[in-house]
Amino acid sequence: MQRYQMLIDGKWVDAISGSSFETTNPYTGKAWATIPRAGEADADLAVRAAHRALTSGPWATMSATGRGALLRKLADILTEEAASLAEIDVRDNGKLLVETIGALRYAPQFYYFAAGLADKSDGSVLPLDRPGIFAYTRKEPIGVVVGITPWNSPLLIAASKISMALAAGCTFVLKPSEHTSASSLELARIFERAGFPPGVFNVVTGFGNEVGDPLVRHPLVAKVTLTGGEITGRRINELAAADFKSVDLELGGKSPNIVFPDANLADAVNSVASGIFSASGQSCIAGSRLLLEDSIHDAFVERLLASVRNLKLGDPLDPTVQIGPVTTRPQYERILGLINGAKAEGATCVLGGEALPGDGLFVKPTIFIDVRPNMQIAQEEVFGPVLSVIRFKDEEEALAIANGTRYGLGAGVWTGDMARAFRMSARIQAGTVWINMYRTISFMTPFGGYKHSGIGRENGAEAIRSFQQTKTIMLNHAAVIPTSVNNRLE
Repeated sequence: MQRYQMLIDGKWVDAISGSSFETTNPYTGKAWATIPRAGEADADLAVRAAHRALTSGPWATMSATGRGALLRKLADILTEEAASLAEIDVRDNGKLLVETIGALRYAPQFYYFAAGLADKSDGSVLPLDRPGIFAYTRKEPIGVVVGITPWNSPLLIAASKISMALAAGCTFVLKPSEHTSASSLELARIFERAGFPPGVFNVVTGFGNEVGDPLVRHPLVAKVTLTGGEITGRRINELAAADFKSVDLELGGKSPNIVFPDANLADAVNSVASGIFSASGQSCIAGSRLLLEDSIHDAFVERLLASVRNLKLGDPLDPTVQIGPVTTRPQYERILGLINGAKAEGATCVLGGEALPGDGLFVKPTIFIDVRPNMQIAQEEVFGPVLSVIRFKDEEEALAIANGTRYGLGAGVWTGDMARAFRMSARIQAGTVWINMYRTISFMTPFGGYKHSGIGRENGAEAIRSFQQTKTIMLNHAAVIPTSVNNRLE
């Protein structure tokens, strides 16, 4: 059993209570490491350390160019350590090694991009309606940021949050999922190696109600950024609102892949399959609804079944395996419950629909046809390898079905008609629309959701603004004090 500690104020520490918990490999079902179980006192230590680093010491006086240099050094080390970090994540969440290592080789690009932005985000001189006054704005860090990350892609998701916050000059407290904390604690070691001052980056581990809530409520925290589920997002938004904290919430999705007859159907079949079965469907942008025009429905389903019927399930470290286990037992049981509910509602299961016998948390790749848009399986985020196939007659019906959930994170449109592609993408209520492709992300493109899929945007040049606040400065250079309705004595 490997024993981990938390990083707070540049020191490796246990939870003040001395409590810890075990983290389990979802493939073997066996515990492999112990993680500190932090509480409110630990949260307070971490936030106060981050606040000291923000307001005094080397980080507070460091130039934006200096911050960028540290972020580049961090990215260099992350690039070297991608393979070892990927193995830790696979052990913790069961995601395929080939997928995880690809994500972690890409993660440094978020830090390189943010490093370049660090000294490019500036204020401006303002034209003013009053003579004798020079006015300008400056961008300042919003303050201490708390980042809460999920278990499906912990370090890639953390990169989009941490990189921009630090580039803006904020300090950071990371609270990873209790199911996948180990790689975030390894990330803290890389921050040490890169030379970040104590308190700039801290990691506390544990459970949401015990350490997550105290972090969000802490009066010295200015902003909370979460990637997680809708229920958690609502709770964090309510807690943060008590102190008027800024929030970014990247939440769930029920994303549609919409296929028209004039699409390249071979490409669409492959992309639909990878869009739902990659990461065992445990992705916020999983294409969990397949919308097919009536004329191609039967043939497309047959081609899809032929392409996925023999997917190999097994050890996620095995490069020949194509589907890994579900990460947690509660999620495993929830997926099976939704599958059984779909059968009871009258959907037809044409593939899978059950667990794989054995110790691992495996759900067979599952496809339902005869799905009605109002069925639970077509409305609820499953977060598992389950695809719902829904028929439509024309564009208007496709749009109504696509927009007919409370979510709006991503969507795919498959068509050879570019006029249709632009019409559909303009009217679909989603933060990202892919045309003739699916589930591609970039550190350069804003990402976030409509409706219950979240608040705010991550990635892209505009993301740094959410970690900054604007200050207006007005300088009188006239011989007399200018008068206005706001400073004249009545």
